Order: sequence, then structure tokens, then C-alpha cells
Amino acid sequence: MIENWPRTPGEAVDLQETLRHQVRTETPLTRQPRFVAGVDVAYPIAGQTVAGAVAVLDAATLNVVEIATATAPTAFEYVPGLLAFREIPVLLAALAKLSVRPDVFVCDGYGVAHPRRFGLACHFGLLTDTPAFGVAKTSFIGTHGPVGPERGDHTDLVDGGEIVGSVVRTRRNVKPVYVSAGHLIDQAGARDLALRLTREFRLPETTRAADHACRAALKAD
Repeated sequence: MIENWPRTPGEAVDLQETLRHQVRTETPLTRQPRFVAGVDVAYPIAGQTVAGAVAVLDAATLNVVEIATATAPTAFEYVPGLLAFREIPVLLAALAKLSVRPDVFVCDGYGVAHPRRFGLACHFGLLTDTPAFGVAKTSFIGTHGPVGPERGDHTDLVDGGEIVGSVVRTRRNVKPVYVSAGHLIDQAGARDLALRLTREFRLPETTRAADHACRAALKAD
């Protein structure tokens, strides 16, 4: 367990409110990434175990370079907006097993597209001091206009008059995904990199690899 990790929803919200001011999403990546990692978790239908995976891919070829997984008891209750507190400990345990250092993390979730502007990608990026952004399958907050039918078409995701993400079509006539900057990357950079990592399917290859790995780890536990 991370030292002083919140144990109650109230403590978790307080920590998000404190840390949100440290998030930086105003500037683009300082250099093109060599290694991009997807992070994802899997939960059993019943039980108290969570499995986490970090899948590192070569940013140019999208070939898998290394995968690390970990399992642990679920130590925080399920509360929308606070899922990071269930997931981050096991993800950090998996990350510690890697021999390759990722340049960017792609989280299966949200960055600033969050009620307190501090989703999983913000928290994970801040803790690892590494650029991170979220790519989600569904919207959590915000509204948006129509998205064109072609790959690469996108529109702003807006909440409270603030742009908190992009709704991006990654495949022609397939449901869009929701991309939001997390930390040390701007929204345009997050959107562009999400498209680069999504060549054949709706979701980035980083997310697909991490999803497969954490599900396999959960079955093996």
C-alpha cells in the first residue's frame, strides 16, 4: 500500500482536490516517445482481487516490447470518480517490474475529463512524473456536438464551459472514443497520439495489449 493512501471516499476527494493543481496539460510533449505504455486493470465477477497490467509498445511499430502484471486485494470501495484509488496501487506494482521505462502512459479511463479534473491519467502521470492521458470507451462527464464519420474526425468534449477532452473517431463509422489529457501532455498531443496508436481497431494497441494482459493475470491468480 502506498504510504498515507486514502481509505475513505472523503479522504480520496480531498487528495484529488489538493493534487489537481499540480497537473500540467498546457504544453506539448517535449520529445517524440520511443516507448508508449498502456495501463489497465481487470476485476473478477466476484471476489476482492484486482489485476493490473502495463504493456509497453514501440511507438513506431506498435510491437509489444514488454509486459508486466500484478495482482492484489481490492483495497478501496467502488465509487465513480474515485476508481483511481482502487487501481493505482496494483498498476504501480506492475510498473515496478518493468525493465523498460515508458515515455508516455495511455490509461483506460480519463484525464481532466473528470468532475474534479483529476482522473486516473492525471493521478498516474503525476505519481510517475511521466506524460499520461486517458482514452475511454464511454463519456463520464461533459457534452459534445456531432462527430464526423471518418477516421480522425473529432469534436471538443465540454464541461462547465471548459474543454476537457476530445471525442475522436478512430475508425470510419465506428463509435468514437473519449480522449483527455492527464499530465505533461496537451490535449492536441493526446488526441494525435491516440490516433497514431489506433491503426486497425477502435481502441489504441496499448490499451488492447494491457487489457489482454490484465485479464490473463486475473485468470492465472
